Amino acid sequence: MTNYYANKRAQLNGDHEVHTGECLFLPHDKNRKHLGEFGNCHDAVKEAKKHYSLVNGCYYCSKDCHTF
Repeated sequence: MTNYYANKRAQLNGDHEVHTGECLFLPHDKNRKHLGEFGNCHDAVKEAKKHYSLVNGCYYCSKDCHTF
């Protein structure tokens, strides 16, 4: 299981990116929302969508969930 976080600050396109706790691009503490522990990014993105309307996986740490 891996800890996942959502960036509280949206990207320019409105997406809130989902990151693992190990990601080099993990937002600072005050700018991230802990989503919980999940076995994959798909479940983490599903959880993030409960809080934000536009969600995307990080290209670097959640590539399976990243859309262009």
